[in-house]
Amino acid sequence: MITIRRYKEDDTEALWNIFFHTVRNINTRDYSKEQVEAWAPDVFDMPIWKKRMQGLDPFVAVMSGVIVGYADLQPNGLVDHFFCHHEYQGQGVGKALMNHVLRVGEQRKVKRFYSEVSITARPFYERFGFRVVQEQEMEVRGQMLRNFVMEKFSEQSV
Repeated sequence: MITIRRYKEDDTEALWNIFFHTVRNINTRDYSKEQVEAWAPDVFDMPIWKKRMQGLDPFVAVMSGVIVGYADLQPNGLVDHFFCHHEYQGQGVGKALMNHVLRVGEQRKVKRFYSEVSITARPFYERFGFRVVQEQEMEVRGQMLRNFVMEKFSEQSV
């Protein structure tokens, strides 16, 4: 069973590991070795990551005591981070997180959900009714990465 809870400071390193290993193991389907190494560098300043996570205040997915994913929802509807542990893909973690994000957004009266989505994650977002608004190239540590701005309007705003 997957439970979803709020972020705690003790989660910082586990969330970094999910981000790092997911990018390095899953996103290699659609991005080069150089691109994923720029996106998830070998060395990263943990205090900076901790501050970033505190600012995002993500939801954390847990299965059998193991943190298996995380996602956030900002007040303006931005889903900035959405990552599922590379060893738990296809087990409903992403679905549980996205359903939670959308449910919380409805409670918060979010009219438009949007995110900058990787090539790899695009089909997942499409299954939840997001559509591509714009394709873009972003520079990350000297590498150009293609992604998509995707959006979904809440049921309340239709």
